[in-house]
Amino acid sequence: MTKPSGSFNARLRQLDARQRIAFMAALSERLVPNYALYAGVSGQGNPSVLHNVLDLVWERLKIAAAKIDFDKQAEKLADVEPPEADDSFGARRATEAVMALTTLLDTLRGEAPEAALEVSRVSRNGVRAYIEMTEGSEDAERLDALFREHELMQDERDFQDAVLEALEADPGLKALSALRALGRNQGVSNLGLSLD
Repeated sequence: MTKPSGSFNARLRQLDARQRIAFMAALSERLVPNYALYAGVSGQGNPSVLHNVLDLVWERLKIAAAKIDFDKQAEKLADVEPPEADDSFGARRATEAVMALTTLLDTLRGEAPEAALEVSRVSRNGVRAYIEMTEGSEDAERLDALFREHELMQDERDFQDAVLEALEADPGLKALSALRALGRNQGVSNLGLSLD
C-alpha cells in the first residue's frame, strides 16, 4: 500500500469518523498517565473514571451497536476535572487529558470533523509546555528551535505519525488491540512520565 500524500493534518482529515475516534482514543491513552500523576500528587480526581471512559470508547469501536450513554460519561468526566482554581502545571496537564476525552465523547455524540486535529494539538501543546517549563528560554527564536528539535517533541510527532499510519494501513480497524497498546505506550505519557 502506498503512503497517502499530503500534510499530517490533511491526512488526518481524510480519515473516516470511526478512524478519527480511534486516533483520538490512542492519543488520549497517552495523556491519561499525566492525569493519574496529578491525582496521585494532589489527591484530587479519579483516574479510574478516565480509564472507564476509554474502555467504553474502545468497546464502541469494536461493537458499533454497543449501547453506551456518552452523555452520562461526559458528566462523570466533568466531575473529576481538576479544580479551576488549581493553576499548577500538573493540573493543566490533567485538564488536557480530560479535554481530549471530552472532545472524543463530543465526537461520539455528534459529528465533529475537527476534533481529531484538536486532540492532536492538545497533546502537542502539553509537550511544548513541558519543554518550556523544564528548558525554557526568554529568546523566542531559541525556544522555537528547542520545540522543533527536542527529543520529547520528536517522540510526540513520531507517535502521532505512527498512529495515523496504523489507521491508514488498517482502515477497517481490525487491529484495534494493537492500536490501543500503541496508545498506552507502556504507561509512559506524552511527557515521558509514568507512574512507575
